[in-house]
Amino acid sequence: MVDFRLSSEQKMLVETVRKFVYQELLPLEDGIEETGGLAPELARQIFEKSRDLGFYATNIPEEYGGGGLSAVETMLVEEQFGHAKDILIRRAFGNVYESLLAGTQEQKQRWLVPATAGERTCSIAITEPGAGSDAAGISTHAERDGDDWILNGYKYFVSDGVYSDFFLVSAVTSPQNRPRHISMFIVDKDQPGVTVGADTTMMGLTGSTHVELFFDNVRLAPDTLLGGEGQGLRLALTTLGRVRLAQVGARAIGKACRLLTLANDYAQQREQFGQPIGNFQMIQAMLADSAIEINRSRLLLWRAAAAIDDGDETGWRNLISMVKVDAAETLGRVADRTVQVFGGIGYTHGFVVERLYRDARIYRIFDGTSEIHRTVVAGGLRRTGAPVYDIGA
Repeated sequence: MVDFRLSSEQKMLVETVRKFVYQELLPLEDGIEETGGLAPELARQIFEKSRDLGFYATNIPEEYGGGGLSAVETMLVEEQFGHAKDILIRRAFGNVYESLLAGTQEQKQRWLVPATAGERTCSIAITEPGAGSDAAGISTHAERDGDDWILNGYKYFVSDGVYSDFFLVSAVTSPQNRPRHISMFIVDKDQPGVTVGADTTMMGLTGSTHVELFFDNVRLAPDTLLGGEGQGLRLALTTLGRVRLAQVGARAIGKACRLLTLANDYAQQREQFGQPIGNFQMIQAMLADSAIEINRSRLLLWRAAAAIDDGDETGWRNLISMVKVDAAETLGRVADRTVQVFGGIGYTHGFVVERLYRDARIYRIFDGTSEIHRTVVAGGLRRTGAPVYDIGA
C-alpha cells in the first residue's frame, strides 16, 4: 500500500514552519516592496529566530550542524517557506548547497560548518551569457600554475551574491576536453581579483540580488578545488537538481497554494449580481483546476524526493525535470487565474496578487527552462523505450 499520510512529527513540522512564515515573514513583504530591500537588523532577527527553531540548513546532516531532514521532509519545509518572498526565504532558511558535502574534512570544517551555522553565506556561480540552462557551456576557466590555479572569467545572475562570503564557481580546467572537463572551486569573496559587479533589477523578486562576478587572475590554492578535478559538472548538476526540486518545485507549490487561498477567499466575499462570485461556475472551474494541479504537482514532488531518499539517482534526475516543468507551469496558471478572479484589483501595482504574479513568471526560466527540462524527460523516454517510471518499473 502506498501511504501518503504524514507522520505526527511531520505534521507538527509543517504547522510550525507555516506559523513562522505567516507571523514573522509575510508581514515584512509590504515594506520590502516599498523600500526595495530588507533592513540588515530585520534580516538578522529573522535568521536568529529561524535558527533557534531549527529551520536553518535543514538539508545538511546533523554531524555538520544541519537539521538532518530527509529529502521528503525538506520539501515539506520548502513548500511552506515558498509562501514568502524570495529574500525572506534566503534570510530565514539558508538551504546550504549540498555540493560542499563532496569536500574533504578540512574543506567541510572551513566552509561547510560555518555556512551551516549561518556564520558565512554561499552562492553558486554557474550562469554565464553563453551558459544558462546549458551548465556545460561555460567559458570561465582555471589554469594550473604550480600547485595553484589561476581563475579568469565572468558569471552573472548570481543570486544573493551581494551578501555571500564565498562562491561555488564552475570553470573549465582542460580546454581541449571541453565541454565535459569542468571543475568546481570554492572562491572567497575577499580573494584578490574577485569583483562583485552590478545588481540586475528583475521584474519580480523585489529585494533579492542577482549580481555579476568578475574573476581576474584569481590565484586559488589547491584546497579550493571541490570534489576533484573534472568533477565540477557532476557536482553542478547534482546541486542544481536538488535546488530545482526544493527552490523551484516545492516553493512554486507553496506560492500556488497561497494564491489559491487568496482567490478562494475573495471569491466567497466579492459579490456581483447579488451573490458571491464563487457561486458562478466559471469562477468555480478556475478554483477547481488550480486545486487539482497543485495537488498533482505536490504528489510528483514527493515522489521525486522519495527517490532521492531511496538513493535512486537515475530515477530522481528524470523526476526532478518533471517536477521543475509541472510545478513552475502550475504556478504560472494559478497566478493567472488568481489575477482573473480578482479582476482589476488583481492587476493593481503593489497589491499582493500582482506582485506574486510577477514573482511567478521567473519559475519557468531559472534553473533550466521548461523547454530544456522537457528535453531531459524526452531523453529518458528514448533511452528506456517506455514511459519514465511506468507502474512496476
